[in-house]
Amino acid sequence: MRHQEKQKDISLKIKEARKLFILSGEIVILNFLSILPVTAATEEPVLSVVYGQENANQWTGITERLQATGMKYCVIPLNDVKSSADWGDRRVLFLPNVETLTPTQAIALEEWMSKGGRLIASGPVGSLSSPGVRQLLRSLLGGYWGFSLSDTEQIKPTKTKIPQWANQTELFGKVRGGVVIPNDMGAESPAVWNSKDNPAAVVTTERSTFLGWRWGTDTASAAELDNAWLKASINHYFTALAPSNRMKKIAGGSPNCSTTVAAAPRGQGAGEQGSREQGAGGQRSGSSPSSPLSPPPKTATAPIPRALPIVKPPSSQEAIDQLEQSVRLDVAPNSNEPIDSNQAIALQQELENLIGRVESAHLAVSADELNEGVGISERKQHLDTYTPQSVKEQPIELASTKLGELATSKEQALAQVRVIANKLPQLIAQKNYALARQQWLTAKTILWQQFPVDRRLAQPEIRAVWLDRGTIVRAGSKAGLAQIFDRLAQTGINTVFFETVNAGYTIYPSQVAKEQNPLIRGWDPLEDAVKLAHERDMELHAWVWTFAAGNQRHNEIINASPNYPGPVLAAHPDWANYDNLGNMIPVGQTKPFFDPANPEVRQHLLKLYEEIVTRYDVDGLQLDYIRYPFQDPSAGRIYGYGKAARAQFQQLTGIDPINISPSQPDLWQKWTAFRTEKVDSFVAQISEQLRKKRPNLILSVAVFPLPEQERIQKIQQNWETWARRGDVDLIVPMTYALDTSRFQRLAQPWIASKQLGATLLVPGIRLLSLPTIGTFDQLQLVRDLPVSGYALFAAENFNNELQKVFISTQGRVQSTKSEPIPHRQPFQTAAIRYTALQREWKFVFQNDPLQRPAQKISDFNNQAEVLRSALNQLAASPSPSKLLVAKASLTRFQSQFRVLMSQEIKSNSYQVKVWENRLVTIERLLRYGERRVQMRP
Repeated sequence: MRHQEKQKDISLKIKEARKLFILSGEIVILNFLSILPVTAATEEPVLSVVYGQENANQWTGITERLQATGMKYCVIPLNDVKSSADWGDRRVLFLPNVETLTPTQAIALEEWMSKGGRLIASGPVGSLSSPGVRQLLRSLLGGYWGFSLSDTEQIKPTKTKIPQWANQTELFGKVRGGVVIPNDMGAESPAVWNSKDNPAAVVTTERSTFLGWRWGTDTASAAELDNAWLKASINHYFTALAPSNRMKKIAGGSPNCSTTVAAAPRGQGAGEQGSREQGAGGQRSGSSPSSPLSPPPKTATAPIPRALPIVKPPSSQEAIDQLEQSVRLDVAPNSNEPIDSNQAIALQQELENLIGRVESAHLAVSADELNEGVGISERKQHLDTYTPQSVKEQPIELASTKLGELATSKEQALAQVRVIANKLPQLIAQKNYALARQQWLTAKTILWQQFPVDRRLAQPEIRAVWLDRGTIVRAGSKAGLAQIFDRLAQTGINTVFFETVNAGYTIYPSQVAKEQNPLIRGWDPLEDAVKLAHERDMELHAWVWTFAAGNQRHNEIINASPNYPGPVLAAHPDWANYDNLGNMIPVGQTKPFFDPANPEVRQHLLKLYEEIVTRYDVDGLQLDYIRYPFQDPSAGRIYGYGKAARAQFQQLTGIDPINISPSQPDLWQKWTAFRTEKVDSFVAQISEQLRKKRPNLILSVAVFPLPEQERIQKIQQNWETWARRGDVDLIVPMTYALDTSRFQRLAQPWIASKQLGATLLVPGIRLLSLPTIGTFDQLQLVRDLPVSGYALFAAENFNNELQKVFISTQGRVQSTKSEPIPHRQPFQTAAIRYTALQREWKFVFQNDPLQRPAQKISDFNNQAEVLRSALNQLAASPSPSKLLVAKASLTRFQSQFRVLMSQEIKSNSYQVKVWENRLVTIERLLRYGERRVQMRP
């Protein structure tokens, strides 16, 4: 994600309660908390406020608060914005609770801000926009809306470069909002939530202020607090400007901005516009409210300034749309925006981490080649054979263009990077920010060039790829699929998630499902895929959509009506789920969902999955969309009001859930728990029933790596419970990040979790928009973490350059024995991975200049050998007694490891942590293997 630079130091502090400024010939008195116009005749608005579809039903409250400030402002209809000029010529723009911007509007906003415009925003800004728009907004705002808090919380001040804010008591109080995730650089948090870890409630930069609640809504905050923050933000931007610029208008901005707000006739708000969508079988998605179990009716909204057509947000892959952490670190090389000490530390830390990954990769290669007897001359041959194109195109000059011995070349590069890292503070102190950024990017490229992408370094691991429906359709035949599987097999991929149920259609001719995908005719791709995979010693897992029943994007491809809910809901409209406004498809989304509480839905899906795993020799089943659609209860966007769910909840509590809200904590918690349990119990039911049919079936789930409580509130997906109960074998978090440092921060909480029982973690990496060497960087991080492999999304983005790197680094080795797959042969995998660790330790001890006492090395080797023997015996002939010995040996060795590695911790703490992580991976493989043995009939 691109990062907004941190705000400049503000040397001017307002010491008096009032201070007089001369602004372009007009006199305006500024307070800490108010802007009071002195001249009415010539005064012009200081603020432009954006009105759009999402804040239409909040406009009355927004208007009342704006008028209470006493400021002049003008209104900009969002639909009218087509260029930067349309954002107006006022110095400050306010985006209250606007969740959808088009790419054109976002780019125009960036241009408007580059001319000196300052932005104030509130609520989940842009959260329903396309991924590219969200990335740009995160750069402009200095952060993004992470997730909504389930309860009202106190916001409290922190120390920032705007110290006067901390002393304004009016800015702090009880608020219902969400956590704002600041960018790693360029942003600070003047207010935080008084909850665990004190997450940010407000994020500021030099050009923007981002309020983490829906400004102007009584359910979120008091009017006094809202107005205090708006005034403080505006005052901050005006006082930070030079006097000559304080009332200067934005160049090229349109002055056509209405200063009055005309209310529309009551009842003509956004919620009343247009007729309701026609559901399947002629039934309307919003039927009569007289029926207690009918879909909830759409509600009337407050008056709005003018009628607006409904704007449908841009659509894209949902896993990317909804995953709010898909961000990147983007350091603009020519930007001379200020960098403060915290940013400098972050930049240096990222270089140190990247150095660690490069050295870790080289150590793995060197230890493996030492074991294979590969000489220096052979290693030198590889150096000029391949450099990824994404690196070749970087206009970077290295210190030396001549390559000597491998270690010398690498050491020269690392030395050069460390020189750059050491000079960064000096460049920043000299305010040479552009050169500092250029040097940082140079260092990153130098390090990327040092990755050993031409030699094998992978150990036994799960190497999975999602083979998507589009790629299957384009293959067109068994011969076409064979080419895909050949390519994947060459690259060392050992597990394929084959899209089998998509948008309510099966990829194969089913006797349970209503219809095979119309893009497939006269062909059974699943039958061919199973054969092709097994012929190549690969596993084939059927990837199925669980509760997502249709897809508007798929409707476009097959020329169906946009409102077609999919073949199953078309035949069984009573199985549908609804939001609190009666919509089958939530606002801003593209998929209708089944009601997980409906017993007929559950029986249908179970029957379908049984057909797949008994009719086809698939190795596993992966559940996708095993959740409710995305919601935001604090914004009134709630889903789950299917007929069955409402009837069951009403029977349990005596209350129709459509009549409760988050403001009723006890009832709301029961409603959330009810929906979550419907998903939990279905996962358990699938696990139990399918394993009766196929005891060795591998069950995996594609899930969102959001914080547990936020995830339960937002999509009712509690995968920690499934893992602890042993319902699933693999947890595959869709951790889609466009830079490795962000991936690491996103992955850390669930990788370190102690709540996953004996389930294996397989993080997902999204290939789209990742350069080849960036993909390799993320893979190296995965291999340095305590996980069992990775999954790539998706096959359609698997390009030739990536194929070449994978063939070199993890491609299939010619041998008489197949490499074990962790979820299939966990004990054998553990033994092989531990042997690789021993080779690394041996290589380090032989080549590291650190002086170690002979007795210490002997003690280490003896303990390491005891563990090796225990793991090898377990792998050769598993038994409960051998497992007990192996687990005890591992625990003993882990407890002494840091003592044994005390010298290495001082010289290379990153590598010692990597070794500890790999020991944890072995520990998890033993736990998983123990569970698999116990499950055998």
